[in-house]
Amino acid sequence: MAFDRFATELLRYPAHGFSLDTSRMDIPADFYQSMKGKIDKAFADMVALEGGAIANPDEGRMVGHYWLRNAALAPSDTLRAQITEPLEALKQFAADVHSATVKNPAAGNFHRLLVIGIGGSALGPQLVSEAIGHNARMPIHFFDNTDPDGIDRVLASIGQNNLATTLVLVISKSGGTPETRNGMVEAKAAYEAAGLDFGKHAVAITGEGSKLDQYAVAQGFITRFPMEDWVGGRTSVLSTVGLVPAALQGIDVDAMLAGAAAMDAETRKQEVKSNASMRLALAWYYGCNGKGEKDMVVLPYKDSLCLMSKYLQQLVMESIGKEFDLDGKQVHQGIAVYGNKGSTDQHAYVQQLRDGVPNFFATFIEVRKGRDGDTIEVEPGNTSADYLQGFLRGTRSALYQSGRKSITISLPEVSPFQVGLLIALYERAVSFYASLVNINAYHQPGVEAGKKAAATFLDTLNAVRGNVTASPKTASEIATAIQAEAEDVYHCLNHLSANGELTCSLGATALEDTFSL
Repeated sequence: MAFDRFATELLRYPAHGFSLDTSRMDIPADFYQSMKGKIDKAFADMVALEGGAIANPDEGRMVGHYWLRNAALAPSDTLRAQITEPLEALKQFAADVHSATVKNPAAGNFHRLLVIGIGGSALGPQLVSEAIGHNARMPIHFFDNTDPDGIDRVLASIGQNNLATTLVLVISKSGGTPETRNGMVEAKAAYEAAGLDFGKHAVAITGEGSKLDQYAVAQGFITRFPMEDWVGGRTSVLSTVGLVPAALQGIDVDAMLAGAAAMDAETRKQEVKSNASMRLALAWYYGCNGKGEKDMVVLPYKDSLCLMSKYLQQLVMESIGKEFDLDGKQVHQGIAVYGNKGSTDQHAYVQQLRDGVPNFFATFIEVRKGRDGDTIEVEPGNTSADYLQGFLRGTRSALYQSGRKSITISLPEVSPFQVGLLIALYERAVSFYASLVNINAYHQPGVEAGKKAAATFLDTLNAVRGNVTASPKTASEIATAIQAEAEDVYHCLNHLSANGELTCSLGATALEDTFSL
């Protein structure tokens, strides 16, 4: 009977080598019927979204990342041109860089890339590079944080002598994202220290007229590519954000787009049985009781997909993790996502998954092809690929025997087409799930709140700088002087002390610590 259930619930797209197995989620036979009203609404919402409706009501925006792989779906000639023209331009630009038609002023060819971005502006390109960029024409490096030590490590890995042959991509829709701006300022300083004109080595991917766009013009950047306001960061990997670095690495961007378009076509069908993204969203809903009651553990059994869990953390959690639903009701929705890679995870947290708190469901991602070329037996009769498959199936069975549910996604190989297929599968599953639970998947008020709080802290930090003197003072004394919270002031003072701007003398408690120039 277990095999009968598997065969009944296995969804296959033979033309693409893709399959989705939800049999071990133990979804009751009547569940889909009980969800019919929500399912019908989710299908209708997707049709409206793809038709150009305002799908992000808080920001008054359309949501058009599905048009990126089929521009004919865009609801106007203007929007279609915003897709097709940059796509052709970026492919031509990559060809010009590879042929040294576009080159740096000092050393000729560009040989490597430095991508400066954060969130989706880094995670998407990182996923693609890790998955299918290992034979890249141009090795790629990332500034994806405002950590100065991390920036120094990346610059050291490039080497000052190689900066002249390193092309920089600065990615920020608004141009005002602090982490990206800081990375650009740090990169510019490094180039200038090497006697190089930063602008002659830089490309901007940003919104038209943004701060970054204006800066790129003023600094003489090589070129600029647009980011449209109808593409969100976490769904931007198949826009200029991901396609420019991919094309420069020599990755087949047309094949990635074709894979995404193929999954879009399959999951545009308004029939649950044959719609992988809807089936995935419904499995999440059932597994989490529609309230995020369980975590999603993502276990790709392929080294090249090791960033999939990190990528899905943003895509799922930033989209689904919302305090209010579309009716303004406080719901605290969300699905926590984490993961590693198989079989590495079996020597780490799978112990807890099997025997610990049953607060999750797992998603196994299987890649059926072991390697390109010939293989060897690591023991009589078995290859490394045999072992990897054995560990996947063994872990899946061990979890199920212990009452832990799982989903299994299978791909034939990791290729540009299959990566596009996988990205589209999850993008559409997130859209469907958001509709099922009635939330806006396309805004991020919590992220904006964090940015505002950080700006407030920086204001306090600068006020503290102006009130530290040669005479020792406590945090409370400085807080009173600048009318700020004493704990915030204390953290500012410790930060300044750790970075050599002042001296700290420890007291019996933090209340008695004193700080001076």
